[in-house]
Amino acid sequence: MEEPKKVLLGLSLDELKGVAASLGLPAFAGKQMAQWLYEKRVTDIGDMTNLSKQNRERLSAEYCVGAMAPVDCQRSIDGTVKYLFPVRTDGKSAKSGQADLFVETVFIPDGDRATLCVSCQVGCKMNCLFCQTGKQGWQGNLSAADILNQIVSLPESDRLTNIVFMGQGEPMDNLDNVLRATEVLIADWGMAWSPRRITVSSVGVRDKLKRFLDESECHVAISLHAAIHEQRQQLMPAERAMPIADVVELLRQYDFAHQRRLSFEYIVFGGVNDSEAHARAIVRLLRGLDCRINLIRFHQIPDVPLHGAPEEQMLVLRDYLTAHGLFTTIRASRGEDIYAACGLLSTKSKG
Repeated sequence: MEEPKKVLLGLSLDELKGVAASLGLPAFAGKQMAQWLYEKRVTDIGDMTNLSKQNRERLSAEYCVGAMAPVDCQRSIDGTVKYLFPVRTDGKSAKSGQADLFVETVFIPDGDRATLCVSCQVGCKMNCLFCQTGKQGWQGNLSAADILNQIVSLPESDRLTNIVFMGQGEPMDNLDNVLRATEVLIADWGMAWSPRRITVSSVGVRDKLKRFLDESECHVAISLHAAIHEQRQQLMPAERAMPIADVVELLRQYDFAHQRRLSFEYIVFGGVNDSEAHARAIVRLLRGLDCRINLIRFHQIPDVPLHGAPEEQMLVLRDYLTAHGLFTTIRASRGEDIYAACGLLSTKSKG
């Protein structure tokens, strides 16, 4: 069987220079490849026209760009679009050009702002009670190429203003590839985005989160959902090994008072985490921390005994937290009719 070609997408400038050197290409070919991949977004090595024909042939004998178009899309009545992308988990190439694993990616236009919610794993190990992705189980990590492919192969790619790592998977559980992807996004030789346009979420994998905070300048979003240890354990099994109190203690060591932003995501469940007692616990946990809280409406998933809180209770919770010094907003729900809203992404049936 013919060996699959190696993928260029996701490689750093130094790695691309190494590719050029290994093939006997000129030293400047690495920078040229970076421009074609990340600035001009070519999908075929043959389109890298400032490389000689001989050098393009030499390169394409062993490598491919690695871009793969989405294989399906669904459009919401509110303008949200959910795409299904084929992936090569942990860098494995799709057999015969066909992938047997997929991830969902959500494009959310909103006036002059357009956000892409990207995935970093097929499924997820965290198994949060309220999340459809967790019910899928974990099937593999995405390579940096397949994380970036969701961006470069998106039909609306040129409209993007923001990227959030809030799709399928726990970013800290695939930290190496998430950092590689964000490096390409913000590097001058890459896509030259500001790190302030990128938000990476986590349930709070403490050691990995510390490394991310040290090595990246992107915004951080922590999945909170309950500020009481015993209750958070019931909703989020990760709380047993990674208590939110320890995560907050870590976050207090970093500066979020200036450009870098820290936010906490809080899905509001009716009669579960929406009382004044729960609000007081949030205030105690986060008091003095420079952050914001995003309250999120719960979207029902099968066989889960949780329900969304009434709108008036969402407002009461928001107003209480705001009055106690925590800037709090209620996030608009988008794409629920196509199962693209928070907690609804799953490709279990696509495998």
